[in-house]
Amino acid sequence: MTAPASLSLAAALFCATAWAADTPLNVKTGEWEATVTGESTGQIPIPQEKLDKLTPEQRAKLEAAMRGLGGPRTSVYKTCVRKETLDKPFGNEGAQKSCKRTIVTSSPTRQEIQMECENATGKQTGTFKVEALDSGNVKGTMQMTVSSGARAMNINSTFSAKWLGPVCSESESNK
Repeated sequence: MTAPASLSLAAALFCATAWAADTPLNVKTGEWEATVTGESTGQIPIPQEKLDKLTPEQRAKLEAAMRGLGGPRTSVYKTCVRKETLDKPFGNEGAQKSCKRTIVTSSPTRQEIQMECENATGKQTGTFKVEALDSGNVKGTMQMTVSSGARAMNINSTFSAKWLGPVCSESESNK
């Protein structure tokens, strides 16, 4: 998983975990803007046998990309939160059958969820915390470890999101 992917994951978790528990957060539907800051440490979780199959050029590109991943990266994006998002927070459950989610805290203002996924490529474990400051502002954190064999990467992200309005922009309305 690359740093942009980890940031995207954290950003998506705003939509996914914010309403994953039995008691949904007290937030509005519509367009939201999220600011996500994340950083990663450790080794890219690619099995050694796959790394060994890379050409020297591919490996050099991967290593160069990895050198730039450690420090904090921030991204801002917009997302559309619909009633369906709130009703089925993790979307297509079939794509995530290997994941186990444990609700630690569930209230209208706070949620904490632990997640563990395991598949042929490795294991991901993490904790997601979301807090509704009010119905139009949320903040949260994600700590995740992604591993494959002896290689592991730790990803830490924080985010804040604010409600922009009840109507999603054209670019977000089809998501």
